Amino acid sequence: MRLFSQLSWYFLREWRRYLGAVFLLIVIAILQLLPPKLVGIIIDGVTHHSLSVGRIMGWIGVMLAVAVVVYLLRYVWRVLLFGASYQLAVELREDFYRQLSRQHPEFYLRHRTGDLIARATNDVDRVVFAAGEGVLTLVDSLVMGCAVLVVMATQISWQLTLLALLPMPIMALVIKRYGDRLHQRFKLAQAAFSSLNDRAQESLTSIRMIKSFGLEDNQSQQFAAIARDAGEKNMRVARVDARFDPTIYIAVGMSNFLAIAGGSWLVWQGDMTLGQLTSFVMYLGLMIWPMLALAWMFNIVERGSAAWSRIREFLKEAPAVEDGEKLLPEGRGVLQVAIREFHYPGSQMPALRNINLNLKPGQMLGLCGPTGAGKSTLLSLIQRHFDIQQGDIRYHAIPLPQLRIDNWRSRLAVVNQTPFLFSDSVAANIALGRPNATQQEIEQAARLASVHDDILRLPQGYETEVGERGVMLSGGQKQRISIARALLLNAEILILDDALSAVDGRTEHQILHNLRTWGEGRTIIISAHRLSALTEASEILVMQHGVVVQRGRHDTLTRESGWYNEMYRYQQLEAALDEDEMEKGVPHG
Repeated sequence: MRLFSQLSWYFLREWRRYLGAVFLLIVIAILQLLPPKLVGIIIDGVTHHSLSVGRIMGWIGVMLAVAVVVYLLRYVWRVLLFGASYQLAVELREDFYRQLSRQHPEFYLRHRTGDLIARATNDVDRVVFAAGEGVLTLVDSLVMGCAVLVVMATQISWQLTLLALLPMPIMALVIKRYGDRLHQRFKLAQAAFSSLNDRAQESLTSIRMIKSFGLEDNQSQQFAAIARDAGEKNMRVARVDARFDPTIYIAVGMSNFLAIAGGSWLVWQGDMTLGQLTSFVMYLGLMIWPMLALAWMFNIVERGSAAWSRIREFLKEAPAVEDGEKLLPEGRGVLQVAIREFHYPGSQMPALRNINLNLKPGQMLGLCGPTGAGKSTLLSLIQRHFDIQQGDIRYHAIPLPQLRIDNWRSRLAVVNQTPFLFSDSVAANIALGRPNATQQEIEQAARLASVHDDILRLPQGYETEVGERGVMLSGGQKQRISIARALLLNAEILILDDALSAVDGRTEHQILHNLRTWGEGRTIIISAHRLSALTEASEILVMQHGVVVQRGRHDTLTRESGWYNEMYRYQQLEAALDEDEMEKGVPHG
């Protein structure tokens, strides 16, 4: 029953719908009391020969009319009640998606995709079912049950009513115990379903790797183990669930036995007519549904309560990075980075130390260094995926934590190491950030990214569907389409995080040449392992273990001893060897 108090905010807001449905349920309950009463009158009238055929047909007509009215009213309350519960589903899923979009990478380090999908679908469905069917069964069982009890006690025999209800308190206690047990077991079952969802999602997204390594049997065994665990936990829920109906039917059977035994004795004593006993038994039959509904209500509400606790646990989680209030002034500004020290959440080792730089509009910054040097970390901090513990980053001399996150990120265009394409057309993927862009603007961005000719060679050109995650495109094509998507935004700051790794040297040179023209007056930050991508940078930072070990322009760094000089010479030698092999016709790679 906790769920009803937890959702009270929604019930109060939608009180008109719920009150209308409750009112109609009460009217229906009252109307359903008439047929047993009329049957008792007809039986007594027939037994004592006091009713004419016309009167009997009249009472039968009344019962048919009641049935038609009940049918129509049930249709209306379903529209009111279930319409309200479905609206709750829409709002919960909107809140869920909004919360997902507000969260930062730190959140996704702790929550897996399959678990989040399970909460947004299965758990929300359980809550909505409880907000619809749960309210229905609660009101219907209480109204119908109370109305039947009042009629049986006042119109027939209160002594027989008390006798027939003796099994009910015991039944209520047993059902309450079942409900508490169901709540705990269902919560564990939902967690197991999340794990199953995680495994299915990971297997589907990595199916190419699984097949290339021949891991199908191994993955199938792991999935089967998780599926068995989920099945066992659901079976434990089913074992508790299966106890509700037998408990109800035993209680109903005992009530009927007591009613018939006690009623027969009253008829024998002349304190009750046969018609009254028939009506009483029919009324008692009407009590079967309220008792079953009560048990069912406990069942679905406890499931909904367990699901709601999982949803609330997620919705209440505040973003690791809080939004600011200030808006940036118009125009391009200077990006200032002054990081004394930064730690990832839960880590004692600093990921970055003593990073200082100023980037003016029109300048290009290059970032390089061995894997794990801190390049992507620095780019994440510029995008404000994390907050800095010691130091700050400013734009227009305003610290990033003081800025509204959406306002700051609207000034950025980012291409990550691993490009992501949606299952849509090439044009729609390029126009992701500007859905109203014209075809001419889309094609211009594609030309700047040196992917226009590749797109024209696709079956339907710009209208070609790229498949899930761009499955039908090569790695280089996906990277260049992602670059075109970023260029179309015309943002003040362009960030390329190793975004040219999958393109050949000639295409890389062409893209960089285009960027120099496009980037006049804009700030460009390029992180790269291939140093040829940094030759035109205004300044290059060489990073190792989160610290800047060298800095300067390309010409300066190639003359100094150190990592940059050694890596540049190695890459030049590798490129020369590749050219030799190609000239000799030796296949490479």
